[in-house]
Amino acid sequence: MKRVLFLCTGNSCRSQMAEGWARALLGDKVEPYSAGIETHGLNPNAVRVMAEAGGDISGHRSKHLDNLKEIPLDLVVTVCDHAHESCPVFPGSTRVIHHNFDDPPRLARTAATEEEALVPYRRVRDEIRAFIETLLILLPA
Repeated sequence: MKRVLFLCTGNSCRSQMAEGWARALLGDKVEPYSAGIETHGLNPNAVRVMAEAGGDISGHRSKHLDNLKEIPLDLVVTVCDHAHESCPVFPGSTRVIHHNFDDPPRLARTAATEEEALVPYRRVRDEIRAFIETLLILLPA
């Protein structure tokens, strides 16, 4: 199985959703991981909207990239611009690609209600799922 890391700034939302979708949709083909350049804790709204769509990330925890340095990776996907700009060089033939997704917590800051705040989380969740569904074509042979 190919090892895939989803890298974000704080490993609280987007990278967690990506790991969750990869585990749910491609778990027999990839071994997914997520981490951050920093750790910000698991975002409860990310957990909530994933559960609405049938994805369980409630057992995930926010991890720093250093926690995974011993794992040989086949593919690293940076899911935010900050992680892409801060992405270290990975050894060997690790392929690094960038696919930026909007930051739901930032978009939700101005929401007037809790339901309105969940709208960007749901949109980004669905965009990440669509991306994960195409992930196999990006994996090295």
